[in-house]
Amino acid sequence: MAATNFTSEQAIMKEVVRQGRNRRAIRLWLACVLLALFGLVLVGGATRLTESGLSITEWRPIHGIIPPLNAQEWQDEFDLYKRIPQFQILNKDMTVDEFKGIFWWEWAHRVLARGIGVIFGVPLLFFVLTGRVERRLWLPLGGIFLLGGLQGAIGWWMVYSGLEARTNVSQYRLAIHLVMACLIFAACMWFMRALSPHSNEPAPTRYSAKLAGLIAIMSLFQIYLGALVAGLHAGMSYNTWPLMDGTIVPDGLLVQSPGWINFFENPKMVQFVHRLGAYALFAVVVVNMIMSLRAAPQTTHARRSVVLFVLVLIQAILGITTLLLQVPLHLALAHQAGALIVFGFAIANWRGFYGELPRQTSIVVGD
Repeated sequence: MAATNFTSEQAIMKEVVRQGRNRRAIRLWLACVLLALFGLVLVGGATRLTESGLSITEWRPIHGIIPPLNAQEWQDEFDLYKRIPQFQILNKDMTVDEFKGIFWWEWAHRVLARGIGVIFGVPLLFFVLTGRVERRLWLPLGGIFLLGGLQGAIGWWMVYSGLEARTNVSQYRLAIHLVMACLIFAACMWFMRALSPHSNEPAPTRYSAKLAGLIAIMSLFQIYLGALVAGLHAGMSYNTWPLMDGTIVPDGLLVQSPGWINFFENPKMVQFVHRLGAYALFAVVVVNMIMSLRAAPQTTHARRSVVLFVLVLIQAILGITTLLLQVPLHLALAHQAGALIVFGFAIANWRGFYGELPRQTSIVVGD
């Protein structure tokens, strides 16, 4: 009987080692996906900032990966662009060579998005077929893959809004597109963190986990507000800080009717709310850090609260500088990158309060 128990214990140990090895492989895969998603968001930001998003006027998920290869194909693509309001109103003097400059940004964005589908889907299929993914993760990881497909459709839906009656895309659809990208990013971060070793230290206070969740949600809301600011070009005006239009609370915040529309279509109101959201997020992060350092100064949770504070502080400085300098490309991209870094760290910090996902084994030690 003792020999049987010893054999069963050996089998369990082998299973634990195998699961640990598989989890490391899955974490590495998800880290690569996160890096690709980070790059995709930055290329998307550059596409928006260079007004390149409407340069490809057709959605060709398969054939669209091949760019124009000769002068005639470039001219054909340019002729399609000439049909939309952005060219007819804003860029009617554009040449084919100038068109190529905006085309490549949008093409790179679309190709990278397709590439992420491969980076995510192929390894996932391999891990499932070879038994390296725990069954309880099949559904959530498969759901992330489906969200990626939905994101592609949302991207085209966003582009389509600028092809007929507008010279740019709808700020509503832009915000939805960016938020969906962030949700996919957050889901990958959440599961990568869930499969990582955790410290066994208790939360500094009974409010710490809730505060971490609040910070993550507020970070995502700030990204949503930033998308509205970008869609309305609201950062190109009121380029002073801390005052806005010469005062703390500027006039003209509710000039449009009905009143609620100002929060989505009035550039002054949208920028003002984005500023308020930044102040609120900064305040919550400071409170979280002070509470953590007072209650448990030597713990991993406290150290993470300090890192989160530093990241938010850097992001605030980037945001203010970007505004004061009237949104130069390199600073605007740095600000967008900072937003995603803050959000990703906030998600990882939140998940850190719940410990590593318990390991499962079908092997049972006999009595």
